[in-house]
Amino acid sequence: MDPQRLQHILDSATSKHLLVLGDLMLDEFVWGNVGRISPEAPVPIVEVQRESSYPGGAANVARNLREFTNSVTMLGVIGADQAGEKLTSLLREEGISPEGIFTDSQAPTIVKTRIIAQRQQVVRVDREQRTVTGSGRVDILEKARALVAKSDAILFEDYGKGFLDQEFVDAVMETALAHKILVTCDPNPKNPLEWPGIATIKPNRSEAFTVAGVPLTPPVHPVENDEPLLRVGNILLERWQAGAVLITLSEQGMMLFRKDHPPYHTPTRAREIYDVSGAGDTVISLYTLALAAGATPEEAAEIANHAAGIVVGKLGTATCSREELEQSFQNDLVS
Repeated sequence: MDPQRLQHILDSATSKHLLVLGDLMLDEFVWGNVGRISPEAPVPIVEVQRESSYPGGAANVARNLREFTNSVTMLGVIGADQAGEKLTSLLREEGISPEGIFTDSQAPTIVKTRIIAQRQQVVRVDREQRTVTGSGRVDILEKARALVAKSDAILFEDYGKGFLDQEFVDAVMETALAHKILVTCDPNPKNPLEWPGIATIKPNRSEAFTVAGVPLTPPVHPVENDEPLLRVGNILLERWQAGAVLITLSEQGMMLFRKDHPPYHTPTRAREIYDVSGAGDTVISLYTLALAAGATPEEAAEIANHAAGIVVGKLGTATCSREELEQSFQNDLVS
């Protein structure tokens, strides 16, 4: 993609309004050093230097979007607790509208705490329980319909924690299709849902094989010769009746499948990999925003792939900036 085309897409993206629906989490990071092993058990002792918190889960998708557009709204459920207040505060600080965030006094906010030492994750501690589903709350569904009608694109982010169910998805999709609004999703095989009329679904390789009912096989090089993967892509296009299926392939980049189009492979742009957490969030957010800004699916896949290559080179739940994205494309031109 030439720089002028990229500039045009990114300029158009700034005025788009996106709505993100899905499972909300608070990502906590404890940063420190390891100097010795505990005398109590054969585990490292982490001497804490600092702590930080970021919007996680579906909220990380909203955070990725906010780097490129001025208007992002989050819809989901948090607990009536300190973690929920912290998450809402972080979203406001990032310029993300919490207009669609609801509080559930029966379920605590999901919190994932990662202990990092010497740029390596030592352990992750999860505190969670399934939330109230969207269809069980009339107020959530009413708010979702109202927000969808005001959006240029909507993005479902399913972490399988209970917020998204079929009744809720169907109702939101019905409203979106009636208003001719672009819809994408990042699915979860543990929560099998139908997505009638959706523009694009983005599973990773293992998720794609699971949903397609095909035994997972090792990656093949070159990826264009990976017959099981090609079969899975075509199965999912038919299974989901989606406009496109975008399968992320880790170190192999990603492959875009569309009916009546040859599979489109874009190789990874990652130069260094420190942390893959949140990379899938970056892919679906930038892909969706690029489509909303007028990019073709192939152009959107290239933009998303470059963005993912940037965030995996950072520690923590990271995002990429417009300047970093433009530089990544520039590096491709001179390499």
